[in-house]
Amino acid sequence: MKFNCDMGESFGSWVKGNDEAVMPFVDMANIACGMHASDPSTMARTVALACEHGVSIGAHPGYPDLLGFGRREFALEGAQLEACVLYQIGALDGICRAQGRRVEYVKPHGALYNKMMRDESTLDSLITAVRRYDAGLPLVVLAAGASANAALRARAARQGVELWFEAFADRAYGADGRLVPRTQPGAVHTDAERVIRQVREIAEQGQVSTLEGTRIALKADTLCLHGDNEQLLAAVGRIRAALS
Repeated sequence: MKFNCDMGESFGSWVKGNDEAVMPFVDMANIACGMHASDPSTMARTVALACEHGVSIGAHPGYPDLLGFGRREFALEGAQLEACVLYQIGALDGICRAQGRRVEYVKPHGALYNKMMRDESTLDSLITAVRRYDAGLPLVVLAAGASANAALRARAARQGVELWFEAFADRAYGADGRLVPRTQPGAVHTDAERVIRQVREIAEQGQVSTLEGTRIALKADTLCLHGDNEQLLAAVGRIRAALS
């Protein structure tokens, strides 16, 4: 199971996360593409850092929402949403090409990611955008049990797009298998020991404990630690060791 992290989410002189400290521990860097966070210089620096450490580079597109960090839902649908995502993938891929690399996958951010997982038309638009840019790029979606994953995989396969299924190290799950909204208490884990327990549950048992105290199945290809979870960045080495 690969370890991924959202990165390149600073903007101008405003710094978010600690990419230099985290990059040596991850397999995949989900790099913001300038709409929910980042700017051209930040993108270029983050790509260079990923190149230095041999880390896979993914486009991390979000809604055009710098003020809200991409965590507010926007009324973008169909062709408008596809164009928004294509614009962001292309921007990051251009910076990658200048450094001898390419974008290798796509993982939506924040409110766009959450809407994709509950709204089939949004998911279809994202699949279409990926196919139109490069059908060889996998799209990262939220992992669930084997049967739910299979249904999503079949939906994407109709457009010739592969899916990678993702679980979260530092987010609480509800009994419905979705991430608990950040507006609710306990939605984000900030205690390293709690995160390490969740990592081991997912990696070793293929399941996760929910906020309600139940356990649900999760079949994941990759595990995410959020780059803006400042309380956990100092423990990223221990979290990675738990995954290994």
